[in-house]
Amino acid sequence: MLISGKVRVTTLDEDHQEVVVDEPGELDFFGFASMLEQTPHQTQAHAIGESVCLEVSRDGIQVLLERKPHAGMDLLTTLGRQFHAAQNLVRSRASRNPNEVIDEQTTLGGRIADSVARFGGSWTFIILFSIILTGYATINVILDKKAWDPYPFILLNLFLSMLAAIQAPVIMMSQNRQDAKDRLRSELDFEVNRRAETEIQGLARRLNLLDEKVDDLGELLRTEKTR
Repeated sequence: MLISGKVRVTTLDEDHQEVVVDEPGELDFFGFASMLEQTPHQTQAHAIGESVCLEVSRDGIQVLLERKPHAGMDLLTTLGRQFHAAQNLVRSRASRNPNEVIDEQTTLGGRIADSVARFGGSWTFIILFSIILTGYATINVILDKKAWDPYPFILLNLFLSMLAAIQAPVIMMSQNRQDAKDRLRSELDFEVNRRAETEIQGLARRLNLLDEKVDDLGELLRTEKTR
């Protein structure tokens, strides 16, 4: 329990990036679920400045519930707050834009490939290229014997072949990047679903455990009253 000061509860994701799970306020619990389940902590707590905390054992919680059964509602409220914090974390992780993630890893060559593919697949390119080809052919036909590339425009065919040879692999590079974006989007969706499932199952177990403890205490109180 945090008595005074500030504590930040964090964990590491699969990318080894620190993720803030919770920032409990004064008189709030942290590490509560692991204490109830008697399992190793899955998060780390760091004091931000000078802080005072009180360590509470599982037996201490049991004694508290035996003496004050209504305190169970406060504990359920704490678990509910942690459950909402986990939901907000899942939503924030789900909002990661795969385009932004992959753009951070994009090289200059990859950006150029995207630009070339974007321009090569536009009406602007088609219209501009058609005008250039038409003008090229018209000028050479008008010049007749003085043309630098008379019909059947062998030099033009050479340029077109070279352009196609360069443009094809560039477009393939852009398509590979798009495939990488699709894979990343699928992986992010899978990670979010898996984390959400894990968090929900863990919180459900903790709530069931606490609910059983409260039921046991209620049964114990009813038994003592009947005596």
